[in-house]
Amino acid sequence: MLTDPAATAGLVVREVRSADRDGVPTRVAVARRTYRTDRADLWDAVTSAERIPRWFLPVTGELREGGRYQLEGNAGGTVQECRAPESFAATWEFGEMVSWLTVTLTEADGGTVLELAHEAPVDPQMWTQFGPGAVGVGWDLGLMALGLHLESGAPVDPATGLAFPTTPEGAVFVGAAAAGWGDAAVADGDDEAQARAAARATAAFYTGTPEAG
Repeated sequence: MLTDPAATAGLVVREVRSADRDGVPTRVAVARRTYRTDRADLWDAVTSAERIPRWFLPVTGELREGGRYQLEGNAGGTVQECRAPESFAATWEFGEMVSWLTVTLTEADGGTVLELAHEAPVDPQMWTQFGPGAVGVGWDLGLMALGLHLESGAPVDPATGLAFPTTPEGAVFVGAAAAGWGDAAVADGDDEAQARAAARATAAFYTGTPEAG
């Protein structure tokens, strides 16, 4: 699937921010990656109900400001803001958990920068165990699949994508991505030893191999 999984993981710039929403402490996992395509094409890839399943998941609902959406077997929510072709914001609702997603596209030399910011209330136990990688590595896998789709124009096989983290190259990719999120957590003030342990736990969770990371 990837010739150099560690290098592909390195295409993402990761950042963690501490914030609050309505007085509730939150942490924001921010991922940025530059794609070699124009903003109009990238916007279509991340907002079209026809193209989203080619690299992510089937989606139903109204993909417009104020509309509700549902990803098959995953989160749903409300599109809170849409400024084509620059940015959109939506709630990310999974069961009783509600968080917030913002995607921004910025033109750059030779391509377009996608910035994805996922803000969630802090669950101290979950954060201590897994850190930002719990959500961040999932987005890394999605951004990787998006890149493969943009490069080839073809859909990414869902079964191959699902199995990827359990393959040898997938373990390398996930380990590198999880370590990157650990670095970002340390940069935001987390204890280094705790952040490294959380990164290893995240890699083990995604790959199914406790020795990973």
